[in-house]
Amino acid sequence: MILHAFAKINWTLMITGVRPDGYHLLDMLMQPVSLSDRITIQPSSGLSLAVSGSGGVGPDENNLVLRAARLLREHTGVRQGAALSLEKNIPVQAGMGGGSSDAAAALKGLNLFWKTGLSDDELETLGVKLGADVPFFIRGGLARSRGIGEQLERIPCSRFYPLLVLQPSGGLSTGAVFRAFHESTSVRNPENGAALEAILSGGIAGASSAFANVLEPVSRALCPEIARMAEDLSRRGAVLSMMTGSGSAVFGVFSSEDARDAAFRDLSSGYNRIWRCATQNESLRIREDV
Repeated sequence: MILHAFAKINWTLMITGVRPDGYHLLDMLMQPVSLSDRITIQPSSGLSLAVSGSGGVGPDENNLVLRAARLLREHTGVRQGAALSLEKNIPVQAGMGGGSSDAAAALKGLNLFWKTGLSDDELETLGVKLGADVPFFIRGGLARSRGIGEQLERIPCSRFYPLLVLQPSGGLSTGAVFRAFHESTSVRNPENGAALEAILSGGIAGASSAFANVLEPVSRALCPEIARMAEDLSRRGAVLSMMTGSGSAVFGVFSSEDARDAAFRDLSSGYNRIWRCATQNESLRIREDV
């Protein structure tokens, strides 16, 4: 079985509070994009994981794919094993949800592979134990996410946007970004309703002021290259450029694939961490016949 676990972008991100256990309460718009990691599942008597591709994903024993597999086995009592391999293509410490997407893919893929028969709702309940964004990746699609990320409203969307993603040479620590946010004195919140209307209608260019990520100003202070990347994308024709998640990746939205590809050609000489992709509805693609 081969799984393609897709990344995401945050169209908006607003922090509405903090729970007693330290988890942040959020209100944000997210959508999958076509950049993906590749997970292969093969029969095995034991449970193992091999990782290749982009560095910085941490020791295999702590990888979210392996943790998802163990959680599913514990929850269902299944005794089967699996030989898992993960090829990383989604940039790490980027705010694109690569680890959470991998965990969601492992839960959904192994649910089929082991024939454990759990519903998506049950998988989402398991997934939130691994990370707040995991339920989003189990469900997929454009979504408004509240709470710590587990309260999801999926929104039908027939429009898809060409994107260009840039990332600084180094990532950002999520913990460091949130600590800096709590020390900041000014916040510009997004207008989620207006931003959603613009996404659905194709009017992003005229409603760019509705889009905001409250973590972007502090992330820019921690990594000034983020501001330069956003400016470079805007100068090359992006109708919207902003940081996703807690960073450090920045995406630009273009009016057409041709405009996006022209910007890619212009920027490729100055950036080696650059990706072409597009928004989409699926967060996971599964091939069982391999």
